[in-house]
Amino acid sequence: MIRRFFVLCSGADATLLDTCSPGEQNKYAGIGATVFFTAVMAFIAGAYALYTVFDNVYTAIFFGLIWGLLIFNLDRFIVSTIKKRDRFRSEFLQATPRIILAVIIAVVISKPLEMKIFEKEINQVLLEQKNALTLANKDQIALQYTPVIEGLNQDISNLKAEISAKEAETNALYDTYIAEAEGREGTLLIGKGPVYKEKREKHDATLLELRELKQANNEKIANLEGEIASLQQEYQVAVVDSQPIIDGFDGLMARINALGALPWFPSFFIFLLFLAIETSPIVVKLLSPKGPYDLKLEDQESAVETWVMQKVKQRRAVLATDVALNDRIYGEIQEEEAVYAYKKAKAEELLRLQADTFYDIQVKSLR
Repeated sequence: MIRRFFVLCSGADATLLDTCSPGEQNKYAGIGATVFFTAVMAFIAGAYALYTVFDNVYTAIFFGLIWGLLIFNLDRFIVSTIKKRDRFRSEFLQATPRIILAVIIAVVISKPLEMKIFEKEINQVLLEQKNALTLANKDQIALQYTPVIEGLNQDISNLKAEISAKEAETNALYDTYIAEAEGREGTLLIGKGPVYKEKREKHDATLLELRELKQANNEKIANLEGEIASLQQEYQVAVVDSQPIIDGFDGLMARINALGALPWFPSFFIFLLFLAIETSPIVVKLLSPKGPYDLKLEDQESAVETWVMQKVKQRRAVLATDVALNDRIYGEIQEEEAVYAYKKAKAEELLRLQADTFYDIQVKSLR
């Protein structure tokens, strides 16, 4: 029963193959087994590839099953349409498009399985790429906020510098009136005279201005620092909101690119393995000698072809004979005077009837 199933998978005529030797049946069962297990591998590869796209097991299995059936049908069609003939060159030319199609199928099947085999290595490559993308994303978002924050920090520095300058001026005035009171500078008189009072009043006025300036600038600095904090919070929110996109950077195309970043040698030999599996039924049919099944199939097809050609030729001969007879018969009739006179009499009778009918209609219309 299993052998019969594999024969069915090979696309061979089971009824015709039953009349062949067991060895011939085993050959086509082996070809059918290769076609079947290639479809199974295609199902596994397609399901895994689609799972990386949909992230749903049932959806991946459903579409993977459709993909496996499609590959099974293509392989079965490729193998069943290769006919063994007496010339290898014509057989090879016949099989060339099918070999190209087999290569394409091998590439499509092998890539998802390569991704599964090298999944850990691919995850490492994707992790490095995600880290690089995270840093680049932060730098890119920072370009929107850094110039504004730097401008606000510069405004804060200017306000603080203004306070510092006023403090320095106030401290200098303080030292001046203290030195005047101690007699170290100015009038060089010890005590609090008129000059001392004048310098003291100037210092007190400057000190009042300093206090007002500090109050005003501190309010401005607090507002600017609030703006900076708000911008920094917006920056953090933008980074957090964009991070899930980077974390989801592990789709099918990303994994294929990550696979391409790995050494090519192991992947190439996995591809060669699937290429050998996919093309093995075609190669077996091309290299195997012409067996009993091929001879019987050719005899069956040639018998049908001969019978069809014979029927077509007979129809053409019948048509040619019928045309020749018709030409001869109608040619002889054309020469018959009796037929001419008969048709002439009938034509005259028809004209008289038409004239009488027309007359009757005209007379009725006048009454």
